[in-house]
Parts: sequence; structure tokens; C-alpha cells
Amino acid sequence: MTDDRDDGLEERRKRLSAKLADRKAEDAAEAKRDAQSEESRRGMALGFKLSSEFISAVAVGAILGFLLDRFAGTSPWGMIVLLLLGFCAGVLNVLRAVGMVAPPPTMHKRGDENGKGSGL
Repeated sequence: MTDDRDDGLEERRKRLSAKLADRKAEDAAEAKRDAQSEESRRGMALGFKLSSEFISAVAVGAILGFLLDRFAGTSPWGMIVLLLLGFCAGVLNVLRAVGMVAPPPTMHKRGDENGKGSGL
């Protein structure tokens, strides 16, 4: 009787360990899918950020150029010049966000907390 009981327990233990192994494999596959989807979301967020920075810089340049032309009467020249400046600013912002260009240097006031001023 105890042999039948031990055999039954051993059989149940084997089935349980097989189920646990399957569950671990499924969890690992799910974790891999989650990591891939997270990476995809990060890429999508970066793409939206870069495109919005570029488009907003060009749009601000165009609007300022239009307003300059409207109030100063410099017909197409303000729009052309400021649109090109907006385009250049947009490209610079995108390159800076990607890390291709270093951020602009910060200006320190005289006698800052370290005691080292910029000499200006």
C-alpha cells in the first residue's frame, strides 16, 4: 500500500516538475516578447520626439518670418531667411538629441560655488 502511494506521489511529482518546466519556458518567452515590445516603444517615442522637434523649429521659423514680412513689409525675404534658420535649428536640435553634436557650453557666472569664474 505504501509502495502504491509512493509511486503515485512520484508520478505526481514528475508531472508537476514537467508543468513547472513548461511554465518557466513560457515565462521566459513572454519576458523576451515584453523586452522587444519595450524596445519598440522606446524607438517610436524617440522618433516622435525627433520629428516634433524638427517640425516645430521649422514652423516657428516660418511663422516668425511671416510676421516679420507682414509688419516690416519685407515681402518674401523675412519668410525665406527665417524659414531657413528654422530648418537649420531643427536639424541642429535633432543632431543634438541623437548625440551627434555636443550640447552647447554653459556659461558660468563670476564667483560661482566652485570659486572658478569664466573670466567674463
